[in-house]
Amino acid sequence: MPAQKGELVYEGKGKKVYGVSGESNLLWLEFKDSLTAFNAKKKGSFAEKGAINRDIASLIFRYLKNKDVDSHWVRDVGRNEMICEKLTMIPLEVVVRNNVAGSLAKKFNSDEGEELPNPLVEFYYKKDEWNDPFINDEQALYLKAVQHQAELDELKKHALRINEHLKKMFADVGIRLVDFKLEFGRAVRGEFRLGDEITPDSCRLWDLKTGHKLDKDRFRRDLGGVDDGYKEVLNRLRRLGGVS
Repeated sequence: MPAQKGELVYEGKGKKVYGVSGESNLLWLEFKDSLTAFNAKKKGSFAEKGAINRDIASLIFRYLKNKDVDSHWVRDVGRNEMICEKLTMIPLEVVVRNNVAGSLAKKFNSDEGEELPNPLVEFYYKKDEWNDPFINDEQALYLKAVQHQAELDELKKHALRINEHLKKMFADVGIRLVDFKLEFGRAVRGEFRLGDEITPDSCRLWDLKTGHKLDKDRFRRDLGGVDDGYKEVLNRLRRLGGVS
């Protein structure tokens, strides 16, 4: 019997989250057409954005699965939905930076695009009313985002491993992975597992040859062509081999 969408559990800026009837360990994610920036102070949308982001996220989760990186993805349903394993989410955004861009460029008055000698891993505390502040390890422990330093070290290790896989994946289709955000949760046995999504909403993606932006910065900075950028990312990823 096909899975049945249950009651709405939560609605975020980019997705609606439903239960799955009779399956307490699963969730049903519906990707929305909405675009938001600056903690939803700026809003927009474009047609089929939810379907495009669902397909990008699914392709990436399946690519990572082939590299022995587990995520919450179970299977796709419909045009813009997927069924996922229910995780106990860690209240941290884990940001990996390969190049200077965005807030890092502003903070240090640096030129965007400068390649970092080593990837940077940063933590942001997930709390909308605080504007998801940047925090260090000691603050993460004070806020009880995790219980032990070893868990923060494990999150960094996971993030850097995923970064190496994603850098190669995007480079293979002519895209530079400038920076990106990850979210993790705990599975039933307590192990960390990749959750949420990896899409142009949560990554900076530049064409390797031209530097043309293919991500949400086109919306943040009023560059135009937001939908074309997202579609280009999807079309290139569809050419990847080794994704079942």
